[in-house]
Parts: sequence; C-alpha cells; structure tokens
Amino acid sequence: MATRLLVVGLGNLTHPFTRHRQVFPSVCSLHPTQPPASIGQLALDSLCTRIGAHFSPDKSGGYYAETEVDINGRPFVVGLYKTKAAMNISGPPVSMALRRTARMPSSLIVIHDSLEHKPTVLSPKFGGSANGHNGIRSLISALGTKDFHRLRLGIGRPESDVADYVLARLPNFERQFWSPDGPGLDLLWEQIQRIALKVDQVSP
Repeated sequence: MATRLLVVGLGNLTHPFTRHRQVFPSVCSLHPTQPPASIGQLALDSLCTRIGAHFSPDKSGGYYAETEVDINGRPFVVGLYKTKAAMNISGPPVSMALRRTARMPSSLIVIHDSLEHKPTVLSPKFGGSANGHNGIRSLISALGTKDFHRLRLGIGRPESDVADYVLARLPNFERQFWSPDGPGLDLLWEQIQRIALKVDQVSP
C-alpha cells in the first residue's frame, strides 16, 4: 500500500501582485490568468507541474491535486493543497484536508515564507513554535499539535517596515528560482523525498 503525504502551500489569495500573491503563471493553476498566491503557493504550483498533478476545487474550501510517485522504489500518494482562506485562518481547512487524505500530522508538509532566512534559502524543520508566522500558528491551533514538517522558503528580513516588505512584489530572480524548472524546485523535491522516506519508515 502506498504511503500518503499532504503537501500544503501557505498564501493569501486576497493580496494581488505582491509578495503575498506572486505573478508567475503555472499550468497547474485552475485559472491561467490567476497567479499563485505567495511564495509558498508559487512553489506548490511549481511542484504540481513538476510531478504532473492537476488542481481541482476541494470540499474543504481550497484546491487539491493528487498523484502517485515512486521514491527509491517505494510508492507514495502525494496530495497538494492550497486554501482560499487567508493565511492567518488557514488552519481549519488544512486540518479538514489532512483528515481526508494523509490523516496523520506527521505526514503533513507545509511550505511557507520565512523572514528569518535569506532569499532562495530552503530550511526544513519538524515541530517547534510558529516563530511569529500567523499561518503556522493557525495550523498548530487547528491540528492541536506542533508535530508536522515545514519547508521554510527564505524571503529575507528588511531594514524597513515588514508589512510594506511582504506586500512588495517578489523579485524576478526569486520567482524563477522557485519555478518548475528552477534550482529551488530541485531542493524542494529533494527535501520532500527525504521526508517521505522517513514517514514511510513509521507508517503502519
């Protein structure tokens, strides 16, 4: 039986053309004219293209895609999910999607932006606090646990106002870095495969 994973990209669909909604077309987007929202959802759309999945509307209030992949000779069902809800209230719909798919929080991988890491840096983490990230805080509250995987994509911390910074457009080189053919997606997929093999070792 294939081990199941749920990969979630956090973002805000309500902030057009800013760091919280990036201008990067993806064949995995439901609407080609609608760019993915934030670096977390940009990377998720790129991953969707990379593994050949396709998003469709989901009952939990978001978009879901699923495909089976082979990792080191082992079958895995990889689900991809992004919410319509704002990032700071994304916990409940993600929790609902998890119950219907991978089920265990330890099988959840969340891709999100990180002010604490430099641009183009990918930093994996399992468990721990939200570290000020409202989307992660909402997930912890809804799931009732901190024990899930996070892939933090650096956007850097500015010397100016943070609110203005995150609402600024993402530089083109960062968008390309996390594109389907970009080096960032190679790093992202490598980390997801490592997590998948760890999850497979403890799956019943």
